[in-house]
Amino acid sequence: MRIAIVDESASRAAVIREGLAMLEDCEIFVVTERRGLVARIGEIAPDIVLMDLGNPSRDVLEEYFAVSRVLGRPIAMFVDESDEESIAASVDAGVSSYVVDGLAPHRIRPILDLAVRRFNAFARLEADLAEAKGKLAEREVVDKAKRILMDSRGFSEPQAYSELRKTAMNQGKRIADIAEAVVTAHQLMGGK
Repeated sequence: MRIAIVDESASRAAVIREGLAMLEDCEIFVVTERRGLVARIGEIAPDIVLMDLGNPSRDVLEEYFAVSRVLGRPIAMFVDESDEESIAASVDAGVSSYVVDGLAPHRIRPILDLAVRRFNAFARLEADLAEAKGKLAEREVVDKAKRILMDSRGFSEPQAYSELRKTAMNQGKRIADIAEAVVTAHQLMGGK
């Protein structure tokens, strides 16, 4: 596992390192510079990012939230104190674990595990949602293509669907692809 620790304080980063000492097959990278953070983490390509911010100002916190939005990795963020607004902003930014006043070596491993599990669960939900939206979009284009065939060729709905299915099978394509072609051709011919 590749772990990136983001912390401007070497002593605080050492606490996190200590909490990870028991992990086997683990590469740990410490990043202490805020400038170019996204690029540096991209070079490291970690499996998880642990950010220890201590007691950040609102601007610094927002800067790190902006970074977390683009990383696409599980992130555990440690702060000394917080408020409801910051906690809500961390959730919106995709932070997997937002830990207030909890930086202790014995807590690092369970927090890391929780961050990975939350990230994976959220990623599965996003994938399921994207798949459902894709299927809904395909269904809408198939329905539109059926209406076009019904209006232009006088087919019933089952006949229109059968024509789409037959054409898809003959061409070795998906029904949604054929439906998209019908809709596109119809639009090119001036249809709505």
